[in-house]
Amino acid sequence: MVSPPDQPKARKQKRLAIAVAAQLESILGKLPPEAQIWFESLPWHQRRYVLSLCYLMCAAPPEIQAEFLDDYTADGLVSRKLEDRDTKQRVKKHLKEFKLKTELTEAVLRSYIRQFYVHSAQDARRQPDLYLESALKLVFSTEERNNVFNYILGFELLKMMFRMSWLQHERLYRLQRNQDEFITTYIKPIQHTHRVNGIIVPRDEGLFFAKRNYFVQEPEISDKKLIELVIATFTTDITSNFGFSIIRHANSLIFDHDYIFRPEDVIFPNN
Repeated sequence: MVSPPDQPKARKQKRLAIAVAAQLESILGKLPPEAQIWFESLPWHQRRYVLSLCYLMCAAPPEIQAEFLDDYTADGLVSRKLEDRDTKQRVKKHLKEFKLKTELTEAVLRSYIRQFYVHSAQDARRQPDLYLESALKLVFSTEERNNVFNYILGFELLKMMFRMSWLQHERLYRLQRNQDEFITTYIKPIQHTHRVNGIIVPRDEGLFFAKRNYFVQEPEISDKKLIELVIATFTTDITSNFGFSIIRHANSLIFDHDYIFRPEDVIFPNN
């Protein structure tokens, strides 16, 4: 029998236990039904292992989370992506239209899935509570897995734009229907990154003849540095949405390779 002085403490502990149970039920309710059934069927000693893993994942820095998730999930995700032939073919078609030579091999897909985790970890420095959520969605959600192809197409296009001269940027944005939005979303961030990293250094911008020197300069960026710059400049959402917009609407990015990349001294290109 609980003594009178201990009754308030006992009631408090009981309320706490009820609250914890309710929270646990709410968390489990967010799992797919198969995962709920599996978790509830585990004996206590195995549940401890799951809880330990959850604790370690939450306590680990985003980069370590990315490395673990890559090792733990990449093989399964790659195999599922290879089965998604329809989306894969559409992305291959767009890559060809933009004259991008990336082949969607198993090695490339695995590399991009790994990169997606790393890129998400970069975003997580600004929104750390969203990182694990986005990674779990990628594992459990077919829609999110399809997003990987959106991400690949968007990232390949951003890499191409990073290697354009500012004159080529100007030609590209002049082709777009909504030039202001395109400049704000893509061109200005890229040119800002060019500036701060010393890739393109404008000198005497007010003088026309001096301007042409840097304006027509094509950036020289190594493949490794290029990936780092794109990840640092654009979030996974912007990258994926860029690719998705093109897959969904072929004319969302108007592109004329011969016009954009023609030599600067060719005023009237041959018909």
